[in-house]
Amino acid sequence: MSLYSMMNLRASRHPSISYRPIRPSDLEVLVKIHGDLFPIRYELEFFHNVVHGRDIVSWGAVDRNSPNGDDDELIGFVTARIVMAKESEIEDMLRCDKSRSDQSLVYILTLGVVESYRNLGIATSLIREVIKYASDMPNCRAVYLHVISYNNSAIHLYQKMSFLCVRRLHAFYYIDGQHYDAYLFIYYVNGGRSPCSPLELVTLIMTYMRKGLNLVFSRVSKNSEKNGAKRVKYRDKSCLLPMTQSKRSITIEGPESDHV
Repeated sequence: MSLYSMMNLRASRHPSISYRPIRPSDLEVLVKIHGDLFPIRYELEFFHNVVHGRDIVSWGAVDRNSPNGDDDELIGFVTARIVMAKESEIEDMLRCDKSRSDQSLVYILTLGVVESYRNLGIATSLIREVIKYASDMPNCRAVYLHVISYNNSAIHLYQKMSFLCVRRLHAFYYIDGQHYDAYLFIYYVNGGRSPCSPLELVTLIMTYMRKGLNLVFSRVSKNSEKNGAKRVKYRDKSCLLPMTQSKRSITIEGPESDHV
């Protein structure tokens, strides 16, 4: 049986998942999994950089109770790169000393789990490894990434893990002759949270608007009740109809958003 064909076997009923750094011996499987999972084709240099740790940090998931007997073969992975905050696209969303040049970020490059091992919490655990790594770096302020707009499962995953969707980037990806939007997600660490991100600003404004409208409706309702009470004194009660107050509901809907 070939190296990768064994991965198509059904996952064991009781997998024992553990996590480790990706190694040079993982190269062939890593290339194969990326090719199967992602619409974007990566250069071979990228994979060599991953397995040799050249400016890229990575974690792999393996099943110690694998049904095919290979208990050290990758069944999931996450790759990431450290970038300087001042050179990133999210510098304006960070609470940090702009005069310091050592502020850093962790950018997630790729994340994937083979199909037979999905829905076991492996992707969540891999992301937690990245968050812990970033949190242990005193100068790191956030973990961030891009997700293609139609990847609803990845969007849901990051939202569930408290990542903030802060931007929609038009035509960010170009795949097979077609442009696709992307969402930018951020997870702040070590006090890097922005005083007020764009989405938080919108939320704050809408909250105040809602409170203002509720206050106006409340005053109108009280005035109407007072006027109605005065009319009762001079009119036949049978002519007084009940007044109903209609409410306007204001809702804030986030962008409709696995990771490319």
